[in-house]
Amino acid sequence: MDQDVINSLLQANILSPIDVHVAGLMTRLSHKGSEGLYLAAALASHHRLDGNICLDLSSVSGKQIKEDTDFPSCPELDRWLNILRREDVIGKPGEYRPLILDGSRLYLYRYWNYEKKLVDSLKERAAHDPDGIDRKRLQEGLTRLFPSGFPGATDWQKVAVFASVMKNFCVISGGPGTGKTFTVAKILALLLELSAGTLRIALAAPTGKAAARLQESIKHSRNDLNCHESIKAAIPTEASTIHRLLKSIPDSPYFRYDAKNPLPTDVVVVDEASMVDLALLSKLVQAISVSARLILLGDKDQLASVEAGAVLGDICDTGNEHGFSPHFSELYQKATGEKIENYADKQGTTCLQDSIIQLKKSYRFGPSSGIGEASRAVNEGDSAKAFNLLKSSSYDDALWRELPRPEMLPSALKERIIAGFSPHLRERDHARVFDLFNRMRMLCAVREGPYGVHALNLLVEKILKDEGLIRQRSRWYPGRPVLINRNDYTLKLFNGDVGIALPDPEAGDALRVFFPGPEGNLRKFLPLRLPEHETVFAMTVHKSQGSEFEKVLFFMPDRDVPVLTRELVYTAITRAKAGVEIWGREEIFKTAVSRRIIRASGLREALWG
Repeated sequence: MDQDVINSLLQANILSPIDVHVAGLMTRLSHKGSEGLYLAAALASHHRLDGNICLDLSSVSGKQIKEDTDFPSCPELDRWLNILRREDVIGKPGEYRPLILDGSRLYLYRYWNYEKKLVDSLKERAAHDPDGIDRKRLQEGLTRLFPSGFPGATDWQKVAVFASVMKNFCVISGGPGTGKTFTVAKILALLLELSAGTLRIALAAPTGKAAARLQESIKHSRNDLNCHESIKAAIPTEASTIHRLLKSIPDSPYFRYDAKNPLPTDVVVVDEASMVDLALLSKLVQAISVSARLILLGDKDQLASVEAGAVLGDICDTGNEHGFSPHFSELYQKATGEKIENYADKQGTTCLQDSIIQLKKSYRFGPSSGIGEASRAVNEGDSAKAFNLLKSSSYDDALWRELPRPEMLPSALKERIIAGFSPHLRERDHARVFDLFNRMRMLCAVREGPYGVHALNLLVEKILKDEGLIRQRSRWYPGRPVLINRNDYTLKLFNGDVGIALPDPEAGDALRVFFPGPEGNLRKFLPLRLPEHETVFAMTVHKSQGSEFEKVLFFMPDRDVPVLTRELVYTAITRAKAGVEIWGREEIFKTAVSRRIIRASGLREALWG
């Protein structure tokens, strides 16, 4: 490709330097080195950095690289495929080449390999059910753990417990308040009863924050179980990040536990699975013995992982509903005496259809909840209904606020900022500070701009300083909340952890940064020892995943940007437990709700056909 065109593509941010490097390398390695190869390799690299597993050539063929510009167009699909098939750096599925062409999908080899191994492992795991299950004890356990049914309706928590016992692979998806972790506590109790309490169980999550929440939820849930105290005691409460579970090797993309050295576990539970990218889930699944159970928890409608893939959504085939097989439905009826809703005759059957359970009843957001109604409308893509519901003020817990001009933000937000953040700044009890701080959080769709994270954090600090609530002589002041952005395994501080700078009586009231510990205790660190971090009165919606706050103020930008999607709006709304305000412009909100995250991959097709 002409160097002037390449430079123009770089300047326009259509390609990055790494894309140009990948394309140049592929061209040098190939004996032919055609322009079609250069462009395909560059775009494959660029699309991977945008969160796609591969480049679907059919989505860009015959189109300009960027619309309404003088940039060249991509070749027509058939011609492009013929060019690429002749390149010796491009192989067919199963070949070992730098690039893999599968139909019209072009992969970097590593990501084709991740996808292939994940597909093969999930299919194998789903097709081989555990042996030797005592059906009588299973029936007794289900009756005891679920003493009251849902007359005329399916109890999906019970279905999830049954499926997790009967299958080696199970996905339990559901929105906030549907009882995912409580359901898992019941699963673990029943599995322990059926195995005489000898199971090796691992609890994990993609981030330290999510692992801590899983740990806390399991610890709380097991106390309410109707089972013997010895079983409750055998349910583990310690959770780790997936990286810690697999034991990462420093300065390497590999782990100590892998297909050749599998984890010594019988059951692995992974919470917040929507945040797990393709590469990490592929490595995790390969490191779990096929005879062990893998249970994924998450909300398939939430934002996808920051890295490549929308893996949980692809595994669940989001947007389609698959019924359970007649065999599974019959076994469930024998075990419970209840019929299960079954749509199998409407869909083709696959080995995964009995492994995906969607919890449908929200115990937090009922019909009278504005948060529940708004999030459901957003999830259905009904932008008009969602906007009208918010704008009408029919519900006290879900409100619309017209986005003011940037210069009007301070006056518009002053009262809310003081009311939301002054309680934790005035509190002297360190443990209570965290409860008070989590009562409100400002969430942003973007980091930059007048309605982004950086600007709003500075605005909050200025208002609080002007009110005399913080003494900001430097970066550090009492009450400053910080978000960890990089894992530090030595300090056991992880990406997503939130700490607050507070006076330490044991150090002459010098500032230390306190973080909630796994046992409910507080851990403290010198500010200078912290890994990469930032102030966190406001945070991105992506960073808020796995968290819940009493009240959320969600700020959308004043212009459309690609990050604004239905999943982002849904995730922002459902971070709130008691109240949410959406600050935005009507046309931007409706555009966002109408747009779904679409990430190119072959995972969904390979699993569901």
